Amino acid sequence: MSQALIINPNTSASVTTLMLDHARALAGDAITLAGSTAAFGASYIASEASYAIAGHAALDCWAREGGTAQAVLIGCFGDPGLPALREVCPVPVVGLAEAAMLEAARHGRFAIVTGGPRWVPILHRLAVYAGVQDKLCDIRVVVRSGAELAADRSGAVAELAALCRQTAAENRLDAIVLGGAALAGMGEEIALLTGLPVIDSVSAGVRALVSACSQQAAPQPPDGAAYDGLSPELRLLLAPHPGA
Repeated sequence: MSQALIINPNTSASVTTLMLDHARALAGDAITLAGSTAAFGASYIASEASYAIAGHAALDCWAREGGTAQAVLIGCFGDPGLPALREVCPVPVVGLAEAAMLEAARHGRFAIVTGGPRWVPILHRLAVYAGVQDKLCDIRVVVRSGAELAADRSGAVAELAALCRQTAAENRLDAIVLGGAALAGMGEEIALLTGLPVIDSVSAGVRALVSACSQQAAPQPPDGAAYDGLSPELRLLLAPHPGA
């Protein structure tokens, strides 16, 4: 059976558990899943600074706990460290946001609904990286962060459903992406409340992860740079290969 690793690049172990529970229920017997939580950084990623640190943490998680995993999912809507992990990982790397955007783009025009105002420019950049910027027509955010929304699930579902209805009314949409690792499972509830096609980012990420386990990756050779202050495992991952 294929094995895969879900990396949570923030330090909240409860979010890792939430994602694993949702992912295992969705994936069933298709793959065996393990989780890895950032050893440092922010408990919730909500700014450019915490996003940059989370990219480092994601690399460190892979170096420490990648093991025999055949694919990796970055469990953060915003995919910190995605290009860097793809550069060094010998297995396919999937991001929640990229997977959800690509799935939504297959439907046509889509919008993103998520928590935390500072995510907007980050998600616009990621849409360009994923090549779906022409189909992304809006990004709407609630003031509360994903962590705050998860702590008030019933209130969060009602608040996000209202925003999804408003966004759909103001745009000609074919799908809405509900973004946030801490919001795992809410997309299905909001879709029932609104009658709209709502793509849960964690669910989309898991579907992409299952598919990725049968694919190949082409990591780049080490860059030859000398690194200081990293964990021993990450320094080893980035070190030049013998004879290179």
